[in-house]
Amino acid sequence: MKITFFGHACLGIQVNDVHIVVDPFISGNPKAAHIDITTIQADYILLTHAHQDHILDVETIAKRTEAVIISNFEIASHFGAKGFNYHPMNHGGSWDFEFGTVKYVNAIHTSSFPDGSYGGQPGGFVIEGEHKNIYIAGDTALTMDMKLIPLRTKLDLAILPIGSNFTMDVDDAIIASDFVACDKVLGYHFDTFGYIEINHEEAKRKFFEKGKDLMLLEIGQSIDL
Repeated sequence: MKITFFGHACLGIQVNDVHIVVDPFISGNPKAAHIDITTIQADYILLTHAHQDHILDVETIAKRTEAVIISNFEIASHFGAKGFNYHPMNHGGSWDFEFGTVKYVNAIHTSSFPDGSYGGQPGGFVIEGEHKNIYIAGDTALTMDMKLIPLRTKLDLAILPIGSNFTMDVDDAIIASDFVACDKVLGYHFDTFGYIEINHEEAKRKFFEKGKDLMLLEIGQSIDL
């Protein structure tokens, strides 16, 4: 499993020959100006919620790739009504895709489309694929529901927001990593704009002092699990 950070909360995940894009917000992010969305491969697009900084480039990518859009019922149906391929889910539900099993789990946040219309309830994803299991938290506060995840899935990586203001901060993310029983963390949803700028070295130090590993990737950088 290869994971690429495209900035903000946007990820590329490759499982064997299958390409997944999570929360595509690239063209509106000046820090990701060097990322060419016309070359990004996508068989599936996973969306945690409907805010613009998570769905901005969905249609551009989906038109070119014919990717299947996976999200909650409201978001998936929204794009389905526009003629895109889609697969609706809801909290607690799982589905076996060609790249692995996806479960839509709870997140505490808000969710509305850029025009203010209802975007359903926000969520995160647990993906079990290629003998590696990851948790993509989405935009969320720290929640006790995270404790449910390791009851079903032993995680190899937790992808957690750490920018504060709109989501958890670094200290809450450390607690979240305890809740999901995973000490290997990829931080995201930080530095994109002023509200969520963080001190990288301090964040890494705090995780290290708790015996945990926090990875902060450069935009365009990848890791292999």
